[in-house]
Amino acid sequence: MDSYSTGSLLREQTRILSNDVERPHDHALVLLAHVLGESKSWVLAHPDLYLSQRQISELSNLTARLAKGEPLPYLIGEQAFFGLDFKVNQDVLIPRPETELMVEEALAWLKFHPYAKQGIDLGTGSGCVVVSLVLNCPDLRMCAVDINARSLKVAMENAIDLHCEDRIRFTQSDLFKDVTRSYNLVCANLPYIPTDELAAVNSLPYEPRLALDGGKTGSELIERGMLESRIHLIQPALLLYEFQYDKAAEIEKLAEKYFPQADRRILKDLAGLDRIMRIEEA
Repeated sequence: MDSYSTGSLLREQTRILSNDVERPHDHALVLLAHVLGESKSWVLAHPDLYLSQRQISELSNLTARLAKGEPLPYLIGEQAFFGLDFKVNQDVLIPRPETELMVEEALAWLKFHPYAKQGIDLGTGSGCVVVSLVLNCPDLRMCAVDINARSLKVAMENAIDLHCEDRIRFTQSDLFKDVTRSYNLVCANLPYIPTDELAAVNSLPYEPRLALDGGKTGSELIERGMLESRIHLIQPALLLYEFQYDKAAEIEKLAEKYFPQADRRILKDLAGLDRIMRIEEA
């Protein structure tokens, strides 16, 4: 294969991806920057740089995988979340922008509750929520829980990379099963897609099924989390549970069942969809 400049390769890879992905130019630019180990702005500023045969082969391979549906974050090994770059692989779910709402709400509540400094993140995955929280709330101490040891390893690596591992306790547990302490803040982004709807998830062949499958109703783990959390709370307490947008009525009933005296409301994401069940106990 002949050598090509960054400018010509960017145009060619954009053409190849044009029928398979949205914003093909943006995706091609990310892949090219990844192969070169440079920023996107650097690549655009150097259109006449020629790549080596090894770099061209790597770029061609990544482009082909992307065109077949493999998620971009897995190809480059990272995903942006709450202004930070998190390492990801196929052991963890790719962080979604809508989950940033959970971090924003938790930080807003912590600001007005300066003595509430103990939190837990159920189903931590890549650690994007727990790491974002402790980096933005210096006095906060968190427990990161996941049933999957490989997921916890990724979360730990992210905490180390972002220099906050000393304020996070990593615990392999099925929800609260092996958790012994109590907390003011409970964040939970648990699997919530009903099993019979998984086939419609485009990323299912690549993302871990364990992180997506919410059981028959899609709310089974959420209900267990609510039930078990009741004996692990320190007042004041805030609980945030992410859920599938069309399950709001069911989630409201569960929150009322397990926290009848609490202030309960549903938060909408930037798309206007029901996304987070907010439960506050004074």
